[in-house]
Amino acid sequence: MPATPAWPPRSAPRLYTQADLDAGVGVPVDGNAAHYLLSVMRVGEGDAVLLFNGRDGEWAARAGAIRKRDLVLECVEQTKPLETVPDFWLCAAPIKKGRIDLVMEKATELGVARIQPVLMARCVVDKLNPERLAAQMIEAAEQCGRTMLPNLAEMVKLDALLKHWPEGRALFFADEQGDAPMGQAFAAHPGPAALLVGPEGGFTTQEREAIRAHPAAVPITLGPRILRAETAAIAATACWMNLNGDWTK
Repeated sequence: MPATPAWPPRSAPRLYTQADLDAGVGVPVDGNAAHYLLSVMRVGEGDAVLLFNGRDGEWAARAGAIRKRDLVLECVEQTKPLETVPDFWLCAAPIKKGRIDLVMEKATELGVARIQPVLMARCVVDKLNPERLAAQMIEAAEQCGRTMLPNLAEMVKLDALLKHWPEGRALFFADEQGDAPMGQAFAAHPGPAALLVGPEGGFTTQEREAIRAHPAAVPITLGPRILRAETAAIAATACWMNLNGDWTK
């Protein structure tokens, strides 16, 4: 007899929902999400869809009550518990649309716990669209298998960030003027950490002095080349995850 196919199949689409998830719970789906499942992924009656909401882990659900523009997903079994991510924050200046979207996407994929936008003197952008940024994080989480989203904090000015910085958390300062090698600094501070990345125009002299004077600041160099803001954020986060994050498990 042929082997019974695994359920849910590894190819099952993943979907973020704000609904509570538990065995037997029916999750109504409409709008863009229903269009994606029905028209793009061709989900049919009885097919599996993986659901997560950032609270209850990941659940395999069975599609039913399918109509032209909506359907219901009934939770069957939990496939993953709620993940535990490393205690790493990305504190990044707002940058141009497209580039900030890339940072949100990759920070989510890399396992960042919190994203803290920081307004600085040379920022070209001084406002962000939280809904659009959240959509970028949701799409990335759906694709990479995360069961929770990074916490997206409200934007703060640099002086407020430094003034209220929590005790016991290293603040790695990506300074284009350089200092300690990144890998060496990360290895020397294995606890809760954050990375501070500046805007397209870089830090002012006053900002650089204020950051370096902070007791939690650990200035680091990102190598021999000056990196774009989005490249610096992504590259340094990946290096931290490799040394102190969950890539080592």
